[in-house]
Amino acid sequence: MSEEEIFNKIQGLIADNFDVDKDKITENTNFMNDLDADSIDLVEFILQLEDEFGAEIPDDEAEKIKTVGDAVSYIKSHQG
Repeated sequence: MSEEEIFNKIQGLIADNFDVDKDKITENTNFMNDLDADSIDLVEFILQLEDEFGAEIPDDEAEKIKTVGDAVSYIKSHQG
């Protein structure tokens, strides 16, 4: 799966979960600062990423995912 395909899937998940316009989501979008996500929102989102991409994301790695770009990079480098 290409980086663009991963980004588009993640963009869709964010739009659904955080009630934000897909077009406003960029790789620089910060979950806490731009989307007002709290720690529970982030945990739920990480679980969705795991389901969507079939990737296991350990807690210590999940804590490093601060932006959409971080999520894309993580998924890209941990594809099966």
